[in-house]
Amino acid sequence: MASRSAGLLPYRRRDGRLEVLIGHMGGPYWAKKDERAWSIVKGELLEDEQPYAAALREFAEETGVAPPAGVPLELGQVRQSSGKTVAAWAIEAEQLDAAALRSNTFELEWPPRSGRMQRFEEMDRFEWCPLELACRRLIAGQVSLAQRLAELLASGHDG
Repeated sequence: MASRSAGLLPYRRRDGRLEVLIGHMGGPYWAKKDERAWSIVKGELLEDEQPYAAALREFAEETGVAPPAGVPLELGQVRQSSGKTVAAWAIEAEQLDAAALRSNTFELEWPPRSGRMQRFEEMDRFEWCPLELACRRLIAGQVSLAQRLAELLASGHDG
């Protein structure tokens, strides 16, 4: 069975433009990549965990701060090329400081077959991006989540 994840896509408006907060995936594989190397803040659901509760928990774990308070906008689910299903919610977060966010870490044998374990941040940086840029940076399977947010806001659904 493919894994299930849930995540948050914080958004704000700056100078009349919609911006979303995304994170650059950490570790050596993603280090020199920009396009298709970013993700919404998300993580796997625990057994019997409700998806929105998982999204809030994962946001706190992966950023080191409490998730933004506000009314969540359900963005639905996407299926990534890995087969993983991601449920996501957008939440307005005008005051969230991307520079203050600090990700948790994971351990990986690096270089491969070296026997040497190293720690890497799950997300090595976070940035507020205009929607168009976010759609170029996000891994392909998550682009439609950002597009759905824009459609919801354009149709008058506001958090």
